[in-house]
Amino acid sequence: MREKIFIIFCSLSILLKIETFATGTDTETGNKSLNHFPDDFLFAASTSAYQVEGAWNVDGKGVNIWDRYTHKDPDVIKDGQNADDAAKSYYWYKNDSALLKEFNFQIHRMSISWTRILPNGDMSFINQKGIDHYNHVIDDLLWKGIQPMVIMYHWDLPQKLQDTGGWLNPSIVKYMGDYADLLFKHFGDRVKWWNTLNEPINIVKGYASNNTVAPSLGLGTPADYQVVHNILLAHGRIYNIYKKKYKKWQKGKISMTIDYETCYPKPNSLGSDFAVEKYFQFMVGLFAHPIYSKEGDYPPLVRYIVNENSKKYGLKKSRLPEFTKQEKLNLIGAFDYFSFNHYTSFLCSTPPNNETVDNDSWYSIFSEDLNVKVEPIPYKPKTGENDMYVTPVGFRDGLKKISQEYYFPNIFVTENGYSDPSPLQDYKRIIFHQLYLEQLLKALYLDGCKIIGYTVWSLLDNFQWLAGYTSKFGLIRVDFNSTEKTRTPKLSASWFKTLIDDRKIPDLDDWLLRSNES
Repeated sequence: MREKIFIIFCSLSILLKIETFATGTDTETGNKSLNHFPDDFLFAASTSAYQVEGAWNVDGKGVNIWDRYTHKDPDVIKDGQNADDAAKSYYWYKNDSALLKEFNFQIHRMSISWTRILPNGDMSFINQKGIDHYNHVIDDLLWKGIQPMVIMYHWDLPQKLQDTGGWLNPSIVKYMGDYADLLFKHFGDRVKWWNTLNEPINIVKGYASNNTVAPSLGLGTPADYQVVHNILLAHGRIYNIYKKKYKKWQKGKISMTIDYETCYPKPNSLGSDFAVEKYFQFMVGLFAHPIYSKEGDYPPLVRYIVNENSKKYGLKKSRLPEFTKQEKLNLIGAFDYFSFNHYTSFLCSTPPNNETVDNDSWYSIFSEDLNVKVEPIPYKPKTGENDMYVTPVGFRDGLKKISQEYYFPNIFVTENGYSDPSPLQDYKRIIFHQLYLEQLLKALYLDGCKIIGYTVWSLLDNFQWLAGYTSKFGLIRVDFNSTEKTRTPKLSASWFKTLIDDRKIPDLDDWLLRSNES
């Protein structure tokens, strides 16, 4: 068995082109401390309500846009499935928190189902059973020594709000503000980490594009910018509600989760450097610049491009909305940390001969204005998820770009993970996290990035959106064919326990041999 493990290790090393493993010494500096995480560095594992809870119509929960989307058109999901049952975490949340405790995670990043609290989306009916459920979940986590980090909105908009326009309707700003206020009121005495919205670019995608994420309306522009605008106004409203009513005594921290898949200029491609900057400002800056920059508002590059293109279309008004002076002020500094999701990296270039990028592809939104071609970096190993490749150095460069662009805020990595179909012996996932965490430590110690935590996506195998149950990101295997959705830890969960206990990246070949012996 030793020989088998060694062969697997060597094969994966070659596959990933690993030049060095974190054995306590970094080749750039020879600094042995580079392999150690600070004592106050936090490790978390993440889930989201729709992807794991199940119980889609139980105890007064209302219908959300993903319930409607998967029920109405199951063919858009790779395996034709939905999350009606998912991992049944609505019933088995104590088992999940026990697993978090067993593997020594300090934080559970979880989301709350809006329609479980407010079935109609608004304050017309408050579902006490939903509030009671999340009180039980939060109390159980705290009793086990695990801090909850709560995402208010992880893509599961109440269908009744969608019926009136959803994120296109300016009234969504008030509705989400009321919802957030209710969460602060009932849970803020115990929840000290908040994310307002998860990956807003993918919320926009649901309105601008077809066959991607719910509600999949394919409206293009200017719907895309109106959704962006309402998302930002909602975040600003929530932050200021908390600041005025709760922060002084609850002492929590708030962020909006922004994802950035690092893009590099395509070699020997004219205009690729400009394409990289455009990509960043449209995909990240649209949401981050109003909040994290000193001057606020949308990025100047984005404003210029959209304004000029709007004139070309013969429009008297830009498709990119304007903030009022007060709205701008409400957004500047509306953060306590930078919540950062990252999975992979790409090459960016300007399409030849003024070709237009397909707006329905996952990484090409705002195509009328952005118009950047995104493609894989050659020779990088592919994960089990479409369009995701193993590119560890992109993680470091992404952290560095965020830090340099926005004055080095505290960064909490709130999602990073690897889809691996291996049932339990998930060696590739272990190597993925080792490589990415090595780069995180370089960003921390060599680049001056202020990184305060790292979150694995995900704790459990779950309903992975368009991939259904075919994509496996979990540290814990879930048997979706069993009535009780039986949980079984994978090898990667034990690897993380060793890492968290020792606060350093394990020597991988030694760890694999020792784990096999035990």
